[in-house]
Amino acid sequence: MTFPLFLLLLALATITLVMWRKLRQARRADYIRNYTLPAGLFDRLRKRRPELTMKDCQLVSHALRQFFLAYLKSGRKFVAMPSQVADDLWHEFILYTKNYDLFCQHAFGGFLHHTPAVVLGTAQQSNAGLRRCWWFTCREENINPRQPTRLPLLFALDAKMKVADGFHYVADCSSVRRKNTGSDSGGAVYCGGDFSSSGFDGDTEGFGDNTSFDISLGDSDGGSGCGGGGCGGGD
Repeated sequence: MTFPLFLLLLALATITLVMWRKLRQARRADYIRNYTLPAGLFDRLRKRRPELTMKDCQLVSHALRQFFLAYLKSGRKFVAMPSQVADDLWHEFILYTKNYDLFCQHAFGGFLHHTPAVVLGTAQQSNAGLRRCWWFTCREENINPRQPTRLPLLFALDAKMKVADGFHYVADCSSVRRKNTGSDSGGAVYCGGDFSSSGFDGDTEGFGDNTSFDISLGDSDGGSGCGGGGCGGGD
């Protein structure tokens, strides 16, 4: 075999592998979007959050799918959960152990553990999982993650539903800094635009962190177990 022929075959193999990976990710994304959640899951969520209607639960499930898609599209890197009510639904889903395990195998090729994370803070490195989630949820809704004019659903959900212990974000950073006030629930309001800091890009290694998160919380009562800082998941 001549050297040019070897290079040609190597290039074709590389292109085939890239195309196969893209096709696999597209199929997994379709699976996440169309997956039928277990029967009774919304009833369990409404026991936690009795103020939610069934229509609200559908919206929460859509937001949770955004989180799962962000994890998939990040290459299964750690992503942090910015919504308390979506996190509640995730906890309840995990309690359907067989369903959740099968879902993870089809959606990600492996189990997605539930691990602690934090809300937006001052340290860029510790925010990597949350910034990564922001990037891919914005891309999912065709929002410019660097110059957002609105919030993706997952980041807007808690404020939209007036979740008392939720994480409230706004797209307009100037209004937060000008008013310097908390949310309706008395908690902090976080600025979505702060995720667009220089050096963070969902498609680069510089966006990620080097910390390994692989701690299954295993809450026997289905409680959050994440304190006031939200939760996340990933390798």
